[in-house]
Amino acid sequence: MQYLTDRKRAVGKGAGGSGTEHHWSLKISSIALAILIPAFLYIFGRALGQDRATVLATFAHPFPAILTGLVLVIGMRHFAQGAQIMIEDYARGGTRKALIIGVTLFSYAVIATGLFALARIVL
Repeated sequence: MQYLTDRKRAVGKGAGGSGTEHHWSLKISSIALAILIPAFLYIFGRALGQDRATVLATFAHPFPAILTGLVLVIGMRHFAQGAQIMIEDYARGGTRKALIIGVTLFSYAVIATGLFALARIVL
């Protein structure tokens, strides 16, 4: 006789087998963004409208650079996961796969471009 809880019976029963993991990943990234975005907006707002040398000096410090990198990576991964959910809800077949691949490639391209630009500023 097996003693299984309802949760244990439900694990892996979803269509993709990872729905709960996907949900929690989005929740954690949204909480992280809720903490990071106000700090980023404060730093970015202070640099906005300044001359080029001041902006470069601001983002050359470790805290603004790390914060900008975190916002970029976490924000784009959150975007890709959210867009994937939307695409899965409204698209079917080959179109669904193509759109998910396109959104994922787009998010990684934005991350790579942003981190390259940030590295150029910092170094």
